[in-house]
Amino acid sequence: MSSAKRTSKKDEPVRYAEMMEELERILEHLESDSIDVDELSGRVKRASELIRLCRKRLVDSQTEIEQVVADLQGDQDDQGDPELGDTD
Repeated sequence: MSSAKRTSKKDEPVRYAEMMEELERILEHLESDSIDVDELSGRVKRASELIRLCRKRLVDSQTEIEQVVADLQGDQDDQGDPELGDTD
């Protein structure tokens, strides 16, 4: 099994889409009748780890986006509203 903590050649974290694809493969495998009992615990643990990492990535992205929006709004407030001709 691969780890979401692994990095690519450029030391970039594993992409969200890759984690979701791995999670989907695990879930498909878990839903099949052919899963080996010896693999079950490891697969469930890995799925749990991927879910945790994906949730964290979503929260981190939301926080970053909110910060960018807040910065843009702050910049607009500092410059005044160009539509109103207010340039302070």
